[in-house]
Amino acid sequence: MSKNEQNKIVDLKNISKSFFLKGGLEIPVLHNVDLVVYDGDMLAILGPSGSGKSTLMNIIGGLDVSSGGEYFFEGKSVNDMTSDELAELRSSDISFIFQSFHLLSGKTVYQNVMLPLLYQRTFKGDHNEYVKNALKQSSLEEEQWHKYPNQLSGGQRQRVAIARALVAKPRLLLADEPTGNLDSKTGDNIIDALTHLNKEYGTTIVIVTHDESLTEIVRRVITIADGHIKETKNSHI
Repeated sequence: MSKNEQNKIVDLKNISKSFFLKGGLEIPVLHNVDLVVYDGDMLAILGPSGSGKSTLMNIIGGLDVSSGGEYFFEGKSVNDMTSDELAELRSSDISFIFQSFHLLSGKTVYQNVMLPLLYQRTFKGDHNEYVKNALKQSSLEEEQWHKYPNQLSGGQRQRVAIARALVAKPRLLLADEPTGNLDSKTGDNIIDALTHLNKEYGTTIVIVTHDESLTEIVRRVITIADGHIKETKNSHI
């Protein structure tokens, strides 16, 4: 067993999730999912639209709760957390990169990246130091830092989104279709940036995608179909 396997960040046990339509009709989405994410992992959750991968990501990220089963984050039961504790988990330990960037157009790159620190009630560090480090880690050129999002290319905006996700030094980075809105060359650059983060800084990364080409750059591949998962690749590259 490698040293990474000894430290579980995410531990899902027998997770199920159903949604209910008007009239009480139950739509099962996830079925008895077991999944562990280890410290320093880089894995992809692969599946077609409607397979349950986004629901699984939302549960891991604390944006949704399961209908059954147990979720432990670094050994702490997420099921037992209050809404305030869940909010703190999302602001300090888990960050997201979304396909559509979600940058604020009226704020500069620098201001966008600083936002998570302003919302984090327990943050005690130097805001500017953290922002500069995050922008450097995302490999965004310094001349872009004080521009607005609409002055940047799609790839540059995605790098801003990566920097914003990294600024609070989260334990886990969740990337939802991070190359979905980008051309292939720009998408390759973003994947290079994520790989660099994982290898150089040990950032734990989970990529949710339907793009099978991304499976070539991760250590583990979790395939999901009709709410059931299986591990199709497990290596320690």
